[in-house]
Amino acid sequence: MTTLSSSAEKAQSPRALAALTVGAIGVVYGDIGTSPLYALRESLAHVVSDGISRSEVIGTVSLLLWALLIIVTLKYIVLIMRADNRGEGGTLSLVALAQRALGGRTKSVFYLGLIGAALFYGDSIITPAISVMSAVEGLNLVTPVFEPYVVPVTIVILFILFSVQSRGTEKVSAYFGPITTVWFLTIGFLGLMHLTDDMEVFYALNPYYGINFLINHGMLGIAVLGSVFLAVTGAEAVYADMGHFGKKPIRLGWFSLVLPALALNYMGQGAFVLAHPEGAVSPFYMMVPQWALIPMIILATLATIIACQAVITGAFSLTQQAIQLGLLPRMEIRFTSETLAGQIYLPAVNNILLVGVLCLVLLFKTSHNLASAYGIAVSATMVVDTCLMFIVITKVWKWNPFIAFGLIGSILLVNVSFFSANLLKVEQGGWAPLVLAFVLMVIMSTWVRGNKIVSDKTRNDTLPLSTLLSTLSKVQRVPGTAVFLTSDPDSAPHALLHNLKHNKVLHNKNIILTVRTITQPRVDDDERTEVTPLSEDFWQVAVTYGYMENPNVPQALARCRKTGVEVDIMSTSFFLGRRTFKMSPTPRMAMWREKLYFWLARSAANATEFFGIPSGRVVELGAQILI
Repeated sequence: MTTLSSSAEKAQSPRALAALTVGAIGVVYGDIGTSPLYALRESLAHVVSDGISRSEVIGTVSLLLWALLIIVTLKYIVLIMRADNRGEGGTLSLVALAQRALGGRTKSVFYLGLIGAALFYGDSIITPAISVMSAVEGLNLVTPVFEPYVVPVTIVILFILFSVQSRGTEKVSAYFGPITTVWFLTIGFLGLMHLTDDMEVFYALNPYYGINFLINHGMLGIAVLGSVFLAVTGAEAVYADMGHFGKKPIRLGWFSLVLPALALNYMGQGAFVLAHPEGAVSPFYMMVPQWALIPMIILATLATIIACQAVITGAFSLTQQAIQLGLLPRMEIRFTSETLAGQIYLPAVNNILLVGVLCLVLLFKTSHNLASAYGIAVSATMVVDTCLMFIVITKVWKWNPFIAFGLIGSILLVNVSFFSANLLKVEQGGWAPLVLAFVLMVIMSTWVRGNKIVSDKTRNDTLPLSTLLSTLSKVQRVPGTAVFLTSDPDSAPHALLHNLKHNKVLHNKNIILTVRTITQPRVDDDERTEVTPLSEDFWQVAVTYGYMENPNVPQALARCRKTGVEVDIMSTSFFLGRRTFKMSPTPRMAMWREKLYFWLARSAANATEFFGIPSGRVVELGAQILI
């Protein structure tokens, strides 16, 4: 996913704005743009068995159109995109804004963010599976001979897609915008071609027909509503990717191309089914002329691959943020571009996603079956976003509580309706993303809880830094600089205590270094490093990063020269504490959670690589901790 600077929002030239808009169409709208492949088909599947009526087709199309208008246009494009955290969006950005407004971390906001982040991973696994499979299934309409090869071809495409992630998407992403733009123009024109098949489809523009359909069909209407939600999956990317392109290009892309194309296609599919009821089994591909079927399948496959790419890189970015915010243990993060900071690759996340996606393809076998698992994670995420948005509106924007409650309450009612409808899918496959989200919530909450226990234990077992410094006047000094990393700047680092205990020396220069992450996406270089003299040979250095940045300790220390503390990396030793954990006779967590925390701690990436420290300059001193 191409990351652009926040100044992109301020681009004034029409050419720059057009380029950003095309890029946004490729990255932001890739997922929601492939929904016409299956959304109407799955919505009509609930009523087609008893013979589909005209009112059912019109009512379903009406629900699809108004879902786009309420969920995407009103909620995300108009409202939530106003809540940017220094230009960045996404669930964790909303969490950061809400926490800042409430004056610190609160359990309710914290767990809402935890739930939202966990559910996003469920979407990240299902989207590639259903998107690619729904595109490849178009081969069945060319000839039934292709049917046995749909799953193998899908697996090959997905395997190739995940295999090339390590090379980065900088070059490939240059084609995302143009290809997706062609896709939207094509599906819009395809829908326009069939609008005249039955002009009664225009009744779908009146929300009365959608509401009437729900009222008259009871539980069946709720089941249809769960499938209608497939049309707006991917809407959360509108907000999550805001920092990559800016608000104006994303909004311009939606109103000028994406919304008209989607609306035309859904109405065209509806008109086609009204005129040809047998087309309900696959309205998208069946209204394509026979001569254009193969090219359309190829274009659809390219569009779905782009949609998958956006979700995969979104998972990379979310994981990076979660690591920086302390929700997950450190993982290896590779930069795949020399110029674009957002081009990252996480091998562990990529491999987990690949295994999960392939398991879903082999387990569900068709996009129709996968549709039962799709939507529940996204709808739950949207409920979380709406709840967080209420805090932002009332506490940050200072809206009148009654106005805020009326607006957010209405949107929440729609979101909860979709979530409730998707709950009907749990038995048919909706359990898959819920199980994944639950596992991730357990992992993240265990990691946060374990770190809190370790931090409290460490603080109790050490002594104040000021007390230690008052006793060091007679300790022998050796040439060079020593840097002691610690998460608690007020306490003496364990590595420093062990060094004194075993080596009985200090360096001429000693730096107590704390790396901290704050609830804003990025920090200006001028505000990055804060130096506090403690004595003639001790300094306290605090290095601050935003939750979308990766730490680089040597670069941060180089900035200390401006404050008079010159650090030569080649004559500097970095002292890190390596902790090993043992179970306490009186554990503060359940035994299974302690074992999970121990495993997570062992699997965490090496601090040397994570903080960008030269491995040849590192001294690790071990310590055992009972928790």
